[in-house]
Amino acid sequence: MNNYEDSALKEMFIWQEKMKKKPSFSSGMAKGIQNKMNNLIPAKVQNVINTSVENMAKLVLAGSEFSSKRPVTNMSLQEREILAKKAIEFYRTSATVSGAGTGAAGILVGLTDFPILLSLKVKFLFEIASIYGFDVRSYKERLYILYVFQLAFSSDKRRLEIYTQISNWETYVKELPTDISSFDWTTFQQEYRDYIDLAKMLQLVPGIGAAVGGYANYKLMTKLYDTALNAYRLRVFN
Repeated sequence: MNNYEDSALKEMFIWQEKMKKKPSFSSGMAKGIQNKMNNLIPAKVQNVINTSVENMAKLVLAGSEFSSKRPVTNMSLQEREILAKKAIEFYRTSATVSGAGTGAAGILVGLTDFPILLSLKVKFLFEIASIYGFDVRSYKERLYILYVFQLAFSSDKRRLEIYTQISNWETYVKELPTDISSFDWTTFQQEYRDYIDLAKMLQLVPGIGAAVGGYANYKLMTKLYDTALNAYRLRVFN
């Protein structure tokens, strides 16, 4: 193991400790408040998010749009992570521009940022999987992408569950059904919506939508990058 790999391993250990941290009392209270806030979200907004999330997940599992990437071979971890950094810079910039542009245009246009952002996140994850040498043409690898997505954008309780599952992925995936319809869409949609809705709702407010939209998308893409980086390091080092 070289110096770069040793440093990456240490960073992964720190990340693992964060993932294994049990939900605090305050996070439970925040979840309760969040559930009440959901009742205040317009049905149209909820429908846009739910439909976008389900359609995105189905596309991922079916491999019908994003699976043209081939796994990168014969590269060191450092070389792979240079490519990963270039990838996040591109996708994060695209997401920031989308959030700022749609946020400045009002509620109806602002809603279009939900599916745009989802598409950018998924394309980024497919690219990251390929960069780390995993073949996204495999159903198992596409399923792992959805679990990484959930790990990034879930409550503390759900995050702990997902981390436990992916930390022993090769064994866990054998127990999962291969039927797309068996995927838990409801939990997936709810967790994602709860995670992002406050910032994204502010994006729809006239006057501040552009600033909030750009900043929120930047932070959300950064969170996804940090999660994906370590989730694939976990596979590589294992």
